[in-house]
Amino acid sequence: MPKRFDIQLVAPSGYAEDRAACHRGIERLQAAGHRVHGTEVVDRVLLRFAGSDAERAADINRLADPDKPLPDIVMAICGGYGAIPLLDRLDFDGLAARFLDDSSVLVGHGDFTAIQCALYARCGIGSLHGPMLVQDFGAGYLRENTWRHFWQTVTSPRTEASWVCGEEQRDLLVEGTLWGGNLSALCSLAGTPYLPTVAGGILCVEETGEQAWRIERMLFELKLAGVLDNQRAIVVGGLGGQRVSEYDNGYDIEHALQRFGRACGLPILRGLAFGHGPDKWTLPFGAPAVLSVADGAASLTASGYRYAGAVDGGPVAPA
Repeated sequence: MPKRFDIQLVAPSGYAEDRAACHRGIERLQAAGHRVHGTEVVDRVLLRFAGSDAERAADINRLADPDKPLPDIVMAICGGYGAIPLLDRLDFDGLAARFLDDSSVLVGHGDFTAIQCALYARCGIGSLHGPMLVQDFGAGYLRENTWRHFWQTVTSPRTEASWVCGEEQRDLLVEGTLWGGNLSALCSLAGTPYLPTVAGGILCVEETGEQAWRIERMLFELKLAGVLDNQRAIVVGGLGGQRVSEYDNGYDIEHALQRFGRACGLPILRGLAFGHGPDKWTLPFGAPAVLSVADGAASLTASGYRYAGAVDGGPVAPA
């Protein structure tokens, strides 16, 4: 019998505009046998946020309460904006005491990157950069690969992603700590105690809706802030939503990455589906990883990270 998980929903950022997607995601998780808690957060709305700063921080701090059992999975409902104002409100000591010796995992992407970075920087708590309730599990069409890779990663201490990066990419083999996430969220933490210092890292970045010049500017911000010092490679995920104007004279995201690649001197790989976008791999933030490229095929393997527990008979499939 496959293991059934307790899943706690949290809403540290924007509110869930698509309520139908919320309920669809909850129903899918429940139909697969999992127990979903905290469903009341999907109904909270204050301005553009899923409740007040105090309410949203309480979602996270409640996990530090030693009198309450930790769920198997803590899942953000959606991104948007709102996580960074919570960081000074979080009980990092309490969270560290609960999570460091427990198998409970946190998962999300986009604005949730700020929470993930802060937890790793202040507590050494790893997490999963992966699907969320609204846009992934609640999507009109559930992507089977996204679902299956998430459960494979959640239930195993090792995971792998593979993709085609093109013949023009030079062969590569590097080892390092896997980390990163949403590019604008990472930049918002530069110069703060909430951005981790990762030596020998494999930095993964993704973004949506930002113009090519803004992508280039944010990458340079990380470089000038010293964040890229001692990184071994940069893996670029989806960068959708760019528009090329007449003023750009043909300058687009390809030019932006080429220009930045020459300036930073690090290998930059493209084509890994993570973060925003309908299909996504689940990446363990803070895990030891191996990145390899041979003959235009890339693979990223991570191991030794926090996972919720083994499942007998494979991942629980959606109804």
